[in-house]
Amino acid sequence: MLEITTVHYLVLSFLLFTTGLVGILIRRNMIIVLMSIELVLNSVNLNFIAFSYQLSDLTGQIFAVFTIAVAAGEAAVGLGILVALYRLRHTTELDQAAELKG
Repeated sequence: MLEITTVHYLVLSFLLFTTGLVGILIRRNMIIVLMSIELVLNSVNLNFIAFSYQLSDLTGQIFAVFTIAVAAGEAAVGLGILVALYRLRHTTELDQAAELKG
């Protein structure tokens, strides 16, 4: 039977990170970009937890919990900006976000 090792988690994390990075760089819809940022943060969390398990140390899991808290705050601020952009321009395209500069 195949045993899942740290390498498997690192490959999955790399694929999640690559997918998120491509979504951030290519897409222009703010909702897609926010979801891509969440993918990148989740790939980092997966790395933290995989290495934490391999090293039998809880530090990586503690960092993952803090990263989840930061991601929740980022999502709240991002959705607030998204609502402001939609009310102002009636679109969620990032090219129109230059209007929100203060």
